[in-house]
Amino acid sequence: MNTLAFDTCFGACSVGVTWSTPKGHAGAYRIEQIERGHAERLMPMISDAMSEAPFGFDGLDRIIVTTGPGTFTGQRVGIAAARALSLATGAPVVSLTSLAVMAHTAVSVLGEDIGDKVLAVAVDARRGELYLQAFAGAGLAPLGEPVLTTPEDAARGLGAADVIAVGSGGEALADARRAQGLAATATLSALQPDVRYICDIELPLGSALPRPLYLRPPDAKPQDGAAFKRVS
Repeated sequence: MNTLAFDTCFGACSVGVTWSTPKGHAGAYRIEQIERGHAERLMPMISDAMSEAPFGFDGLDRIIVTTGPGTFTGQRVGIAAARALSLATGAPVVSLTSLAVMAHTAVSVLGEDIGDKVLAVAVDARRGELYLQAFAGAGLAPLGEPVLTTPEDAARGLGAADVIAVGSGGEALADARRAQGLAATATLSALQPDVRYICDIELPLGSALPRPLYLRPPDAKPQDGAAFKRVS
């Protein structure tokens, strides 16, 4: 299957293009660590990766995009690009959470060290909160949907299982669990979503276009009393 995947949710921009060969799969991948500028970098990175593929955009079988959680701008950049490319190519769009992609990325590093432990992907959402999604062992069966929560509530919600916490909020989660007498190990604090690890996984094709997964309302609010009077 010819696949284009990309993520722009957090502090990186990653792109992957994969295709089938007689010997298995081949692919072209790009990742850049950037806090800002995803909108400016995404399409050049896609073009660069696609230049290595033995097919053009009209040969895509599917497009994979992350829906969030993440920065408001980052989420919109990725989803807008996926919708536009789907409209132009006819390729269906499938989606994953950014935290699920991070889980797959973590498994590529940790491998058998995860075993049957709970892998908790925790990203610092500021204001003393975390974006959190937990997965069962290296098979990464989701144990729930992504949530916005505090480290203390997250620690309690994961129960008595042995937990490996990854991501920028992993240490806060592990500290909260240890304070509650629960087992936890924190690692991979600089982890970012890298779509090279999800390009070839099986995902159901949906009929609906992806929508941003906003777990927090926007900070920007209209100014009270600042509207101009309507001209009649």
